[in-house]
Amino acid sequence: MSEPLHTLTLAELSRRLAAKQVTSEEVTRAFVERTRTVEPKVGAFLHRDEADTMAQARASDQRRAAGKSLGPLDGIPIGIKDVIAVKGQPLTAASKILQKYISPYDATVIEKLNAAGAVRWGRLNLDEFAMGSSTENSAYQTTSNPWDLTRIPGGSSGGSAACVSAGEAPAALGSDTGGSIRQPASLCGIVGLKPTYGLVSRYGLAAFASSLDQIGPMTRTTEDAALLMQVLAGHDHRDSTSLKQAVPDYTAALHAPAKKWKLGVPRDFFGNGLDPEVRASIEAAIKFYQGQGCEIVDIKLPHAELGLPVYYIIATAEASSNLARYDGIRYTHRSTKAADAVDIYFKSRAEGFGPEVKRRIILGTYVLSSGYYDAYYLRAQKVRTLIRRDFENAFQQVDAILTPTAPTPAFKRGEKSDDPLAMYLSDIYTISVNLAGLPGMSIPCGFTKSNLPIGLQLIGRPFAEADLLAMGRMFETAHDFHSRRATL
Repeated sequence: MSEPLHTLTLAELSRRLAAKQVTSEEVTRAFVERTRTVEPKVGAFLHRDEADTMAQARASDQRRAAGKSLGPLDGIPIGIKDVIAVKGQPLTAASKILQKYISPYDATVIEKLNAAGAVRWGRLNLDEFAMGSSTENSAYQTTSNPWDLTRIPGGSSGGSAACVSAGEAPAALGSDTGGSIRQPASLCGIVGLKPTYGLVSRYGLAAFASSLDQIGPMTRTTEDAALLMQVLAGHDHRDSTSLKQAVPDYTAALHAPAKKWKLGVPRDFFGNGLDPEVRASIEAAIKFYQGQGCEIVDIKLPHAELGLPVYYIIATAEASSNLARYDGIRYTHRSTKAADAVDIYFKSRAEGFGPEVKRRIILGTYVLSSGYYDAYYLRAQKVRTLIRRDFENAFQQVDAILTPTAPTPAFKRGEKSDDPLAMYLSDIYTISVNLAGLPGMSIPCGFTKSNLPIGLQLIGRPFAEADLLAMGRMFETAHDFHSRRATL
């Protein structure tokens, strides 16, 4: 009982609340005070409403006192990435074009958190419109990695990863279009789960690339991720891509008898560009699973190397279309320098969007333009089908696939800012999972000599989140990487 509340996991806090050893007000105040202390160094939050957060905590305590608890998440603070709509709160997507926008409605995942009694805690920083791998593309501030404040936390969900890693919240919501949950989770030493496409509603998520985006949990442990997934998953008629899929008991899956899985390792992922310390940690994790009786199978994903170019055609094309709505006319920034109606479009977008967003809009518009659509976009969609087929073939041999999450540990701030291609390579191991619509999870699996976290990626069949969580739990219970804390 002596540990500071901000160091406890979501599951531990849930158990203490259920046992009436602590109140939600005490728990929430601990995270609010922790955030006040470390936030000047970390910079994870774009907006906080402490009064509203504490009011939610008191309401939770009143429910518990009346014997009307709403479940395991009731009274626990959850950070929200600032691309997910929360009624009455800012939704900026870390862009100046939405600087003054207040959401008039809740995203489906927020409705689900509200129904579960969770305490919504703040708006978390990201790369503008989720476009980036370092959270350096935010229009407002740069977030630091809690393990080394001179380094980036990853992206685009860097604020969410840093917030959980720094103990500013026990869990957070992120979104993942090409690795934006898993890569920052890896670099910040936490668990990040990108669900199967269609399992979690995208209603209320500011769209980047609609065929790739997914909302998912960022937590300290697999048990915490299971608790959050239990609430987030499920069909939503307001999202046309949401699937009617039965939601299993994710927590029960964690405690089921251990299985001896067949695990695939794509050896092509271990070539040039992979940091030696990352390679060593991943190889050690593979040996661990082998030692647990799992069969390790070398597999081929022949088209995986095309994932990066395919992604940057499809994602930018969809971004070009999705971001056309930010036009300076309705709910966005409107330039005061415009001379006429047409000028409003040009100047408002020029002033409101940052360099990376402009780069991707231009690229996406180009690949969709007459004369180039067939050469780029149509061909990319065909290769996307081949990438998905590679995974389908692999899953005829194995239950899941093990890879590094990121090719390197967290790099220094500014190190790759001037080289977009080098930055894009940060997501080389995660992008294909989005293109194929599969679930993927990063778990902490080691540290470098300079004490920087390393993540292991587990990739599963569609809707195999329960298996991934169980596999992650097997590794977690035999190691202490997930329980280490950054010193701030």
